[in-house]
Amino acid sequence: MHKRYLDCNASELAAIGKADLLDAIRASEGRLIVSETIGTVQPMLMTITNAELAASQGADLILLNVFDANNPVVNGLPAGTPPDQAIAELKRLTGRVIGVNLEPVEPGYRGDHEEEVWRMVPGRLATPENAARLAEMGAGFILLTGNPGNGISNREITHSLRAIHQAVGDRLVLIAGKMHAAGILSEAAENIITRDDINEFAANGADIILLPAPGTVPGISTEYVRELVTHAHSLGVMTLTAIGTSQEGADTETIRQIALMSKMTGTDLHHLGDAGYIGVALPENIFTYGLAIRGRRHTYARMARSVRR
Repeated sequence: MHKRYLDCNASELAAIGKADLLDAIRASEGRLIVSETIGTVQPMLMTITNAELAASQGADLILLNVFDANNPVVNGLPAGTPPDQAIAELKRLTGRVIGVNLEPVEPGYRGDHEEEVWRMVPGRLATPENAARLAEMGAGFILLTGNPGNGISNREITHSLRAIHQAVGDRLVLIAGKMHAAGILSEAAENIITRDDINEFAANGADIILLPAPGTVPGISTEYVRELVTHAHSLGVMTLTAIGTSQEGADTETIRQIALMSKMTGTDLHHLGDAGYIGVALPENIFTYGLAIRGRRHTYARMARSVRR
């Protein structure tokens, strides 16, 4: 299939393979939104999943955070949906490609969380077994990254990426990187991700590199991210700039500014986190981001395109 993801219908995305998905993303030229959602919390619309809400506002791909491969929970799915069918049902309801976060935690690290939602469980660890299970459930991509305070280092991302690439690299798009320090304070600000980290991730199977969006982390400027994006592209991999600092819950003017700065870096994909309140970015910010990076025509087309097509 030689088609931009921007123009793909639900039936095409439901059956898309890895190579075609990467081609479709690349052909969309930096105009795609990846919206992160949490299924274990109360959905913003009570009986409708946060994934469906994000899709309704123009999100192109849905990323599930805090998703336990051993005990899948997505609140708001139709009653009676078997847990192991949660991803397949979300694909059916949203018409989007669904991805999942897995977390490469440093051995022996013990996080201290005030909020129960972030506490690690075995089904969220970045292991080949969890990745294979998610592939069987219908995931199209996996993002190796970390939630706040969980002790995810770039070294451990590389180790996990190598093993997961060997297990499912032919089936799943693999994204790797960090959007904040994730509990490793030595990897904060400009040290969140470097050229050397990008080299390691690309060499060990990453298809796409995750980077903080400009203006989201102290010291992360448009110029700095632009240099990293250019370097990643020189290695033949794409990039995903991310808002992982709860600024997905900021005002629309801030979102518009981050969107345009991210576009100027040359990134291929744009991520919005799940902390509008908690569980999904503010719907108006998903919409505003889409307008900024691709205009009304493509934003409305993604919102209006029926999942029955």
